[in-house]
Amino acid sequence: MATTRKRTGMTAEHKAALASGRAQGLAVRRYLEALERSRPRRGRRPSRESLQEQLAEVEAGLRDADPLKRLHLIQQRKILEQRLASGEGTEDLAELEQGFIAAAAAYGARKGIDYSTWRDIGVPADVLRRAGVHRSPPA
Repeated sequence: MATTRKRTGMTAEHKAALASGRAQGLAVRRYLEALERSRPRRGRRPSRESLQEQLAEVEAGLRDADPLKRLHLIQQRKILEQRLASGEGTEDLAELEQGFIAAAAAYGARKGIDYSTWRDIGVPADVLRRAGVHRSPPA
């Protein structure tokens, strides 16, 4: 009686299925974590564009500022430049979204996660549509 199993007791297909499941889970986790970080909340960090706009406003204010105001604006400019240099506000949600779109339908089907649960955690409806996750017909 010949078998395709190796010493580990798992077939190549089983190993591939496990690897696929891990990859799907990782894509879903990374996207949901990024959504959580980008969710509007009190004290939220501004986007890169917002930081650049603030920097432009500071530069414009320096032209006509009195010495004390100039002191504060120069300090604010240094802070904004540091935040821009540190990469704050540069997370690429679009790339993570593409990974989620590729994985969500299969992951959700395997784990029993329905459309409304995805929506409850904050996944936008258009992302779910592109991922092939649809509302279930009413029972």
